[in-house]
Amino acid sequence: MMTAPEKSTTAATERGQRGVSRVLAKLDSSLESGNYYEAHQMYRTLYFRYTAQRKFEDCLELLYNGSLKLISKQQEASAADLGLLILDTLEKRGNCKDGDLWIERIGNIITCLSSGCVERDTLINRSIKWSAEISGNYPGDPALYKILAHVFWSEGNTELARRYYMLCRDGNLCGRILIKINESKGYSSEVDLFIVQAVLQQISVNDRNTAQDTFASYTRFHPKINRKQAPFKQPLLNFVHFLFRLMDTKNLEAFRALCTLYKAQLERDPAFDKYLTKIGVQHFGASPPAPENRFGGMFGDVLSHLLQGIDEDDDEDESSAGHVQRGRGDGAHALD
Repeated sequence: MMTAPEKSTTAATERGQRGVSRVLAKLDSSLESGNYYEAHQMYRTLYFRYTAQRKFEDCLELLYNGSLKLISKQQEASAADLGLLILDTLEKRGNCKDGDLWIERIGNIITCLSSGCVERDTLINRSIKWSAEISGNYPGDPALYKILAHVFWSEGNTELARRYYMLCRDGNLCGRILIKINESKGYSSEVDLFIVQAVLQQISVNDRNTAQDTFASYTRFHPKINRKQAPFKQPLLNFVHFLFRLMDTKNLEAFRALCTLYKAQLERDPAFDKYLTKIGVQHFGASPPAPENRFGGMFGDVLSHLLQGIDEDDDEDESSAGHVQRGRGDGAHALD
């Protein structure tokens, strides 16, 4: 036999369930009749009731399905708001063993929203922050970044697409995308600048493996790179090749010597100095140097051995490429 408090709790639960059932019935009626504002408000009402009762799974399913229904009715602002409530619910629930599922589902909502939906940006920013927290991947989960990259690429937003492809930890895909961007928006003289900038950015955020895969994919498949491995005709590609090899040695003097050797080519993009400063600190134990000493250092025996004979065929290319001015590729500093 139940005690009085137990009876009271049971009665309250039953009343709550009846109340939810009534709201659900009215919600369906509002959607069918085109009263979308009222439907949106009832979704929010149910969100508060479900979370108060800690019925997080029911709440998540309701909000996800509701968001897709509202999108199908061209109610994108309301749909995006339900997407934000999904994130609120996931945060309140805490345990996120099904994080992959909800990254996919939130990504699906974002994919279905049009670029003209102002609220989409808020949903994207919140979802990135949430994905970083539940995955432990800073600055966000790579799977979500890949979804976002595809979204912006399909919309023709090359700059944002590049930013997210760079963070999706799929170097093979990233390299191929960079080829397409270079061919559509860059000059032929910028073939090396596109990939070097990308690689230095990825190394700067401690993603060496993706950087190596990106470099390998780009140099292998780019139609204007005749050699598919070092020595390359483009001096900066050789610079990256040597940089990867030096990272294993952690030889600071050799790293500085490498920067000195390719100084003229590296100065083609002023941003390279910033990335190399980070790389020197992170991977070679350097202290941030004064600007006037950035490319200082002696040419060490290790680097001499690595470079022997590699650049003998590159003199002509270096002399001509050194006068190339930066063009349409300047907008690529996405990871700054």
